[in-house]
Amino acid sequence: MKEISKIATAALPLMLMGSSVFSQSLDDAKKAIDAEQYQKAKSMLKNLTQTQADKDENYFYLGWVYILQDYPDSAKAVFTQGIAKNPKSALNYAGLGAVARLEKNSAGATTNFNQAVSLAGKSSTPYLYVGEAYLLDPADAKAAADVLAKGKAVNPKDAALLVELGNANRLLVKSSEALTAYQEALTVDPKSAAATVAKGVLWRYANNFEQSEAEYKAALAINPNYGPAYREWAETDLRWAFNDPKMASAKVKEGVENYKKYLSLTDRSVESRMRYADFLLAAGDYPALQAEVAELEKVAGANNLKIYRYKAYAAYENKDYPAALAGMKKFMAEAGEKRIIPRDYLYLGRIQIASGDDSTGINNLKKAIELDTTQAELYAEIAKTLYQKKKYVEAGDAYNEFTKKGGRAVKLTDYFYEGLSYYFGYDAKKGNEEVLTKADSAFSYIIQKTATQPFPDAFLYRARVNEMKEKDRNNIVGYAKPFYEKYIEVVTAKGAPDDKSKKGLSEAYVYLGNYAAYKEKDNAKATENFTKARELDPTNKSVLAFFSKKGGATGK
Repeated sequence: MKEISKIATAALPLMLMGSSVFSQSLDDAKKAIDAEQYQKAKSMLKNLTQTQADKDENYFYLGWVYILQDYPDSAKAVFTQGIAKNPKSALNYAGLGAVARLEKNSAGATTNFNQAVSLAGKSSTPYLYVGEAYLLDPADAKAAADVLAKGKAVNPKDAALLVELGNANRLLVKSSEALTAYQEALTVDPKSAAATVAKGVLWRYANNFEQSEAEYKAALAINPNYGPAYREWAETDLRWAFNDPKMASAKVKEGVENYKKYLSLTDRSVESRMRYADFLLAAGDYPALQAEVAELEKVAGANNLKIYRYKAYAAYENKDYPAALAGMKKFMAEAGEKRIIPRDYLYLGRIQIASGDDSTGINNLKKAIELDTTQAELYAEIAKTLYQKKKYVEAGDAYNEFTKKGGRAVKLTDYFYEGLSYYFGYDAKKGNEEVLTKADSAFSYIIQKTATQPFPDAFLYRARVNEMKEKDRNNIVGYAKPFYEKYIEVVTAKGAPDDKSKKGLSEAYVYLGNYAAYKEKDNAKATENFTKARELDPTNKSVLAFFSKKGGATGK
């Protein structure tokens, strides 16, 4: 019995050491995830699911890495394994809820999240990851904040949860609440680089770039190898560049260097490089983006379809339309509807239009608007394409949609092109009189809005539209008369007319000459107006015809 007791006593430190190794290894994996060293974390966690196969946490964190790397199918398989090991694994139900959200399965997400919370007990960690799952889509920040607040009630000293609560409030534009949450996290863990970086992000969105940089430097003082600090610093450089043109060149350059430091501190995984691609896309550095995705395609093209999305975006911006079309077709064909975002349809439409497939391209631009109604400016893009293809009535309808829904992006020139489109779209043979009414309305709007600084062409085209309403010159009504007269008044008030205005003035005097001749039966007045028209444009056919009838082109 004594020998058995000795053996048991001797084995106890080994058992404790094994437990410590497991705990430390899982902790290291979680630190690697926080530092965005996903390949490193994945390798460690795969090992843990083999050596500690009964621990459901190992499966959850491995699955979460897959979520962060945008591999929802792999994540789902691992979370399911975790639940098989422990049917009451709150974390793995939170993971399944995250997968369901990525699959746009709202009912499945709610069911799994509810299960996770019901099994959480006194642990705040399931609340943390349900909140993070909601934050995979920033539009769900309110739902994230609600569940994270419940997690805080369970454990007010969970620093990671407090950081995510701050992030949710930041997205809700509740800056004071966000800062409070970050400060609370730092009270719990003064060496939380994540909380310090999060404060930097908060200052970035307040456009306090100097304070933002100070926070990143503070985070790097805590942990010089904390890659996310450099990534957020790079994003701050980019926002700074957009907000301060004088600093733009220097800050974009600094941002690229900071992002390279981020890559050097992560594991240069495909996922880290894809985040760099995200940055290059936001920076508008399309040549660098196309080069980066070309390299990524060689090493991970078969496993990461997002590479083809960015290949298409960059190639389009670089006017390499065949490469753009090939990349987008591959992405759209294989990604599945659930992974396609409105911007994909936007680029697909633009690529198709640039490649000569206008009808299909326009339909895809409309699809982009349908999926994201904030993209109303695309109506202007559609209208411009239709106008260039001389599909005028359709162009007018598209401009009309834009002028109604485009908000502050709408300019008077958009109303002008709306009017032009309908004007050119009128076909007397088709009898589509309604388009003349729409054209007249567009030009009328411009006239109303430019009362103090008149826009001459609005009067000229409104006159032309109304002249089209005249069915018989011999029974002229004079619909266009006040607009031609106003056009003459506005143009002549500006001084000597240029060549373009001379043409317009000649046209106006010809109309007034015809009105005098056929409506008022005043030959002298008609001759006066035609004479003015001839002085401005001697080649005007109506002028030549009028004076020819009077006894020769000279008018004698």
